[in-house]
Amino acid sequence: MTLRLAMWSGPRNISTAMMRAWENRPDCAVSDEPLYAAYLAQTGLDHPGRAEILAHGETDWRKVVTTLQGPAPDAKPIWYQKHMTHHLLPSMAVDWIHGLTNVLLIRAPDQVVESYLKSRAEVAPEDIGLLQQVTLFEAIEAQTGHAPLVIDVDDFLQQPSAYLQALCEHLGIAFMPSMLSWPAGPRPSDGIWAPHWYDAVWRSTGFEPWRPRQPQLSGQGLAVAKACEPAYARLHAARLRLA
Repeated sequence: MTLRLAMWSGPRNISTAMMRAWENRPDCAVSDEPLYAAYLAQTGLDHPGRAEILAHGETDWRKVVTTLQGPAPDAKPIWYQKHMTHHLLPSMAVDWIHGLTNVLLIRAPDQVVESYLKSRAEVAPEDIGLLQQVTLFEAIEAQTGHAPLVIDVDDFLQQPSAYLQALCEHLGIAFMPSMLSWPAGPRPSDGIWAPHWYDAVWRSTGFEPWRPRQPQLSGQGLAVAKACEPAYARLHAARLRLA
């Protein structure tokens, strides 16, 4: 039986490094933001590499969902699906997510916005995924009767080994030390948008060391971070905490 692990994140949130960790397991296949092309097609947003993303990706979200529910790539027993929560548009059905094992990866909104604005000129609350993460969290809790696992990036980066072990225990699979390091450089599994966003990950060989951050935001960036703070606080209160 395939374990379909859906990691729901916002942008600029170690989500690609986390994908690297799971792909470094020999028993795991990964998919990089499978709903991205459908998201761009429906919103008309002009993201970096938009034309290439639309040309190479599936723009019909229904077909994407059918694929995600089908056989895992290379018949692997674990299928790690890296999802951006804001790719779940209101026009898309979400009942299919209950057939997955869902985990939420969160990060403080001021940190996300600061990083996001290094690659984009503008940002809106809907761009960083926290509002959608709360909606998803509540939908999963209502459907299953228990809250999905939530991992905060700041906690994780202080103890990556301990958090990966706890996550694997939660999923009922063995932890592999190979998840903590990987070869530098691009991978065939990277989305076509990787040259615009993955420079740091391509240089990495493991998770970045944790360091305290004090983002300096103003104007639109500060307003977006403040608008998302209640959503972050809601999820942060429910996060996995290790002793």
